[in-house]
Amino acid sequence: MKKENSRKAVVAGIIILVVLVAVMAAIYFVMGPKTQAGSKTVTIEVINSSQETASYQVQTDARYLQQVMDEAQGLSYETDSGNMVVSINGETADYNADQAYWAFYLNGEYCNFGIDQQPVADGDIFTIEYTKG
Repeated sequence: MKKENSRKAVVAGIIILVVLVAVMAAIYFVMGPKTQAGSKTVTIEVINSSQETASYQVQTDARYLQQVMDEAQGLSYETDSGNMVVSINGETADYNADQAYWAFYLNGEYCNFGIDQQPVADGDIFTIEYTKG
């Protein structure tokens, strides 16, 4: 009898886990980032530590910011193992050394996603700014 009850508890636990995963996936698909298919023009403005601005206009079919950054002629960047941008155009922002980081803005608002998940739309302007804590 105890064995049967413990099996029922395990099965119930598995069912609850599957339902929770399904609910979380549904929330992500409803609330997650939406991409726009087709050709679009996206602008990337990089403001370095000296407050100098470099601007890149990209005609692209990309759906995410990382792809646009890869296509931007003259823009170079490096990420760490967690896909956080640590260097742009040869300038490194080292948070551990001086609390510096690259802040990403979309049309003047702070980006909600990392570069690999940040959707892009026609006419978007991304500002990437060297920022100290």
